[in-house]
Amino acid sequence: MTLIQATGLTKTYRTTNAVKGIDFTIEAGGCVGLLGPNGAGKTTTMKMLVGQTTITDGELTLFDVPVSKLSADERGRLGLVSQDNNLDPDLTVEQNLQLYGRYYGLSRDEVAPRVEALLDFVQLKEKRNDSVRALSGGMQRRLVIARALIADPELVILDEPTTGLDPQARVLIWQRVLELKKQGKTLLLTTHYMDEAQRLCDRIIVIDGGEILDDGTPKELIKRHVPTQVYEVNKPLPKALEDDLSSFEADDLGDSVQVYVNDPKQLFEKLDHPETQVRLHRPANLEDVFLRLTGRNLREGA
Repeated sequence: MTLIQATGLTKTYRTTNAVKGIDFTIEAGGCVGLLGPNGAGKTTTMKMLVGQTTITDGELTLFDVPVSKLSADERGRLGLVSQDNNLDPDLTVEQNLQLYGRYYGLSRDEVAPRVEALLDFVQLKEKRNDSVRALSGGMQRRLVIARALIADPELVILDEPTTGLDPQARVLIWQRVLELKKQGKTLLLTTHYMDEAQRLCDRIIVIDGGEILDDGTPKELIKRHVPTQVYEVNKPLPKALEDDLSSFEADDLGDSVQVYVNDPKQLFEKLDHPETQVRLHRPANLEDVFLRLTGRNLREGA
């Protein structure tokens, strides 16, 4: 079943083409990551999807209905974990969930058991009567996730759900996202953390400059774009490697060079003392793919 269908999706702000006629489909089930640097067009795409900005051209359907024509019931099938913790600070944790449930037209009898289940799901039962102001950043993010689930949506959009959180809070949210996948929810995730995307996403759409650069599973993208092994070699480089560096895929990191190879022997033949000259060795990952596709230059807001 197709939940989201974009065809020639375009958004123009005056003279800026933020999204340039992209096409993608998201089927029911699993987690899809929409990744890109600042200014790539992913946030604009998300805003068009949830109806926060109008479409300039093309088509965008949600549940086979154009997003501009979604009914209240159809919008109730979508849950949004916003980038900001836009909770009501004057209400308690429990009251935030109760109020949001009423926005969806749920009765008090319907809301009550859902609030109980969600407080347990995000481990906030003991904080139910606390003011939002008294919660840590991680707790607020968990409450935003619970709020997005109050109407039991089929599709959940998570817009940078773990930005700014400590490792413990990130891991807890990862666990809850994986649990949502097991429940059969369809998830659309944006994040700047490539390890997060690689851990949670079944499929990745990479966007930059308003265009889709590639689309596939994390393993497929890694296989397509980078050799399998990454070695970081300290500077100054051995003369043999420096003279032949152009024959390798490599990135200059300042005080070291990151070299990508499928066969380490090719690199070790150029080194005098690998045990001291190699600072780090690891398998290629999604971050390598991201940097290969979008570049290493800082973007505005980065």
